[in-house]
Amino acid sequence: MAAMFLGEPQPTPADLRFSLLGIPVRVSGWFWVAAVLLGWNLCQSLAEGDQRDLLRYLAAWVGVVLVSLLVHEMGHALAFRRFGQSAHVILYHFGGLAVPDGWGRRGARRPIERLIVSAAGPLAQLLLAAAIVFALKAWGYRVPFPIRSVGTALGLGEGRPFTSPLGFALVWFLLQVNIFWPLLNLVPVPPLDGGQIVREGLASLGIDDAPRIAGMLGVVAGGLVAYWGYTNDEPYLGIMFAMLAVSCYQNLSGGTPWRRWN
Repeated sequence: MAAMFLGEPQPTPADLRFSLLGIPVRVSGWFWVAAVLLGWNLCQSLAEGDQRDLLRYLAAWVGVVLVSLLVHEMGHALAFRRFGQSAHVILYHFGGLAVPDGWGRRGARRPIERLIVSAAGPLAQLLLAAAIVFALKAWGYRVPFPIRSVGTALGLGEGRPFTSPLGFALVWFLLQVNIFWPLLNLVPVPPLDGGQIVREGLASLGIDDAPRIAGMLGVVAGGLVAYWGYTNDEPYLGIMFAMLAVSCYQNLSGGTPWRRWN
């Protein structure tokens, strides 16, 4: 998930650096470790004890996470650039950041512009998922849509099945990551994108106490998602949103504003 739990991570000799669409990208060495750990149990269950298959599934999973987070953060960075502000992208063990590093003549200064920047990341991922679904249906394939009721309603279960287990897993990974992760990122908990959208939306309406209202909503929403995670055998989700809820509460108590990174 692309969210800022900590500040910008320090560079390491293991970092991978490149440029994409003119935007500098840095992939921390710890990103690969976190991605493998995150997908380990899932890939093990798919491999069914075959170590070669486990490596193949892990490689597919890590590739999907890399591409998906890049799509998300590039959405933010390109939106920054649209408003005259340069930015660079970092992928690290907690997800990703699009960090503004310079201002143009205007920059994303108005709340509505900052709202667009915040929404651009999740939207980019959801558009990627929609493109994958459209392409699969155009080629006559059955779509493994992660939300079964929606897939059934849209007739996505009809079509020819995948002949390659690895190909099926790759598509399934892509749809899982690019549907569930952006939806979770839209939960109104600062500093997730949903929390920033709420804050900037309230600010665009002229509400002076927008950060505090967004923070209070974040404590409640974060606590509810954490409770759901703990009671539905999703401990990672529960821990993550519990941490976010605590962070919101600490920011409310200390009066510390959230940075506008995405």
